Amino acid sequence: MDSVLTLIANPCTRDLDDSMIEAAREALGAPPSSVAWLAPGIACDIAFNNGEMVSAVRERLDGAAVDVIAQPARGRCKILLVADMESTVIANEFVNELAELAGVGEPVAAITERAIAGEVDFAEALGKRVAMLAGLSESALDEVYENITVLPGARALIATMAAHGAHAALVSGGFTCFTERVRTLLGFHSHDANTLEVTAHHLSGELIPPIIDRVGKRERLDELCGELGIARHQAMAVGDGANDIDMLEAAGMGVAFHAMPAATAAANVRIDHGDLTALLYLQGYHARDIRGI
Repeated sequence: MDSVLTLIANPCTRDLDDSMIEAAREALGAPPSSVAWLAPGIACDIAFNNGEMVSAVRERLDGAAVDVIAQPARGRCKILLVADMESTVIANEFVNELAELAGVGEPVAAITERAIAGEVDFAEALGKRVAMLAGLSESALDEVYENITVLPGARALIATMAAHGAHAALVSGGFTCFTERVRTLLGFHSHDANTLEVTAHHLSGELIPPIIDRVGKRERLDELCGELGIARHQAMAVGDGANDIDMLEAAGMGVAFHAMPAATAAANVRIDHGDLTALLYLQGYHARDIRGI
């Protein structure tokens, strides 16, 4: 069979059960032998041929806390992962947390929300927010990093793909002072982000070019594909906001992860219920293959 449908639930709830699998299989017109559990209660593959029936699966499972993803069976395992950082692999929005320390939390958070939703130009919005941080002590960077929250499945995603020979790149519209630490913390091979200018141990309110925006993220994905000698279809990109749209559209598998509507519309895969290990099950990994849990 040339296609595969993957059903994925949140590992914390393990809501995926046999009745859901049977309903999906019947809707696809696939035989019982087409079912392959990847992780009991969490993820299951169903091989099929008739892509026109995928909508019927979604109708039958409507209301269930399960992600439903259909894709070609061939080439689903990727060689490159390009991941956004904030609200994708970590819960933090560091610019907002820095703004709180600078006493400008509300106006900065309002701009951040609009930027993530794609309502304003990212580079312009970033410049405005950074300008409001002028005069903040460099020590604030360490202070906010101490409160980092890694999202569930992030360590397993990076460790597992790396163990199987994939390159994991962190490409963020945030700041290098954080991405270089998150790279080390989670095991990414490389990181790219924006650089805050620091003068006399205080933020100047300026960025050092170049700026990593949505175009910059896509360009970095292309550069990495060139460095690795692979095509775009062998890459996976994951993000949550409008700044990720271009790389989500460019990658062979673009994953909108608990994302804003603008990013979800651009991606060919959406994960609303699973954690970041969902990106492993999408590639056909079994629970026994997963590292770092």
